[in-house]
Amino acid sequence: MHEGHQEIARWMEPLGAQVRIDAAGNSRAVYPAEQPNAPRLLIGSHLDTVPNAGAYDGILGVVLAVALLEELRGRRLPFAIEVVGFSEEEGVRFGTPFIGSRALVGRLDEELLGVQDARGISVREAIKEFGLNPAEVSQAEVQSDTLGYFEFHIEQGPILEKLNLPLAAVEGIAGQSRLELVFLGRTNHAGTTPMHLRCDAIAGAAEWIGVVERLAMETSGLVATVGKIEAKPGAANVIAGEARLTLDVRHISDEIRVQAVEDLIRQANGLAARRGLTVRESPLLNQPAVAMDPFFIGQIEQAIVQTGCKPHRMVSGAGHDAMILAEKVPSAMIFLRTPGGISHDPAESVLQDDVEKAIACGLHLLDRLASSPDFYKRTNRA
Repeated sequence: MHEGHQEIARWMEPLGAQVRIDAAGNSRAVYPAEQPNAPRLLIGSHLDTVPNAGAYDGILGVVLAVALLEELRGRRLPFAIEVVGFSEEEGVRFGTPFIGSRALVGRLDEELLGVQDARGISVREAIKEFGLNPAEVSQAEVQSDTLGYFEFHIEQGPILEKLNLPLAAVEGIAGQSRLELVFLGRTNHAGTTPMHLRCDAIAGAAEWIGVVERLAMETSGLVATVGKIEAKPGAANVIAGEARLTLDVRHISDEIRVQAVEDLIRQANGLAARRGLTVRESPLLNQPAVAMDPFFIGQIEQAIVQTGCKPHRMVSGAGHDAMILAEKVPSAMIFLRTPGGISHDPAESVLQDDVEKAIACGLHLLDRLASSPDFYKRTNRA
């Protein structure tokens, strides 16, 4: 991450941007406006990604923001532009996503700073080890003159490719529920314990995974995933006494999402009781659905039209930093087509023509905002 920050600084400083790293490890680069003390527009995405990932998730949004400043060729706008490269969006290390963007909205609090990774290192300690001061986290919060935030991101799905469209305006981001469930049974010898006398935690978990899939397929717009399972003691000749699973449930309707989670927990308890098991659940994340800013959506659609493309609106099933920034400032997103719908994998890709369209769209958007009296009436909700 240090090397990534240094590389971004090497790109940004020749453009006249002032670069710093805030106390949450976010890269912050401010491109000045025509006049000093002007309000600012944030453009960014995240610098981290998941293990064994591709080259575009998150980082493409930061690179496109830099490209927009390059294309301005020294031209100043009535507002400053702050390019943000968020440090911890995925939540891989600490099991908690959006650490970097939470700092900008004042939610990197003492509880979150105390969360530990698998080695017992807390977020606070990691910040210190990185060479930053966690006591200065409050200084990372967005300023009161912030006009808004927008983010370029690959779609991470197949919809735009199916529609043969390069770009889309994101109108909302689905809410997410993440939980850990633990099925507890009784460990015993695999060769000597009759099938009807077993309390097999893995068998119970497997039955419940089928329940998860069926409910999601029967509920329009719902996606539900068991992405991780661990069994103990984990030996081939031992009946598992414990099975630990993750559950990820998403929907644009919070009511439908919450009802689905409640239903899945109820069914987990029912089948556990029938099998002589017990089950316990622990919530990891409850992120409500977030609507993007209507004014920004309209401006993005018009900018897409100016590139010669057909405008399209869609919902994001993945979480993004924009859903966190939306708590404090008007926020929006622009999706780029993802060939094959592949993301979080080395095969992740984009089309060069689509990237060119995205840069053109971004330049049109900046010009539209610069000439819009309504844009300067936007207020920070801090």
